[in-house]
Amino acid sequence: MSVNETAAQRNAARSGLREAALTAARNAYRPYSGLGVGAAALASEPGGDECRIVTGCNVENASYGLTLCAECSLVSDLHRTGGGRLLELVVVGLDGDPLAPCGRCRQLLHEHGGPDLVVHTARGPVRLGELLPDAFGPEDLT
Repeated sequence: MSVNETAAQRNAARSGLREAALTAARNAYRPYSGLGVGAAALASEPGGDECRIVTGCNVENASYGLTLCAECSLVSDLHRTGGGRLLELVVVGLDGDPLAPCGRCRQLLHEHGGPDLVVHTARGPVRLGELLPDAFGPEDLT
């Protein structure tokens, strides 16, 4: 695949992220709060130039503390579909407006996308490294 084909593929996938996140939000399990959250990310294929979209939604639990955020579900989908790295992320509510990942999710996203992961926020695209400066990661465990 040429560099131009890769860029075209990424642009096409990127344009579908918001809609994929909104679709995921509509499928959220939200019997307690009513808050549907969906996440969609552009993910690289392991060892390749191709990309795909992975998605997730929040799954509530009666104990609240065990509720899974949409980003957690998205990382599970990343690995369920073959792994790779997260490149660009959109998280939205049912109204389609962007939502910022919570602190726990920022840490999870750092491990699977790194500081250069582009996160779409209400103020526009931001690198995860700006949302989670001085992040702790796997390299700190050696």
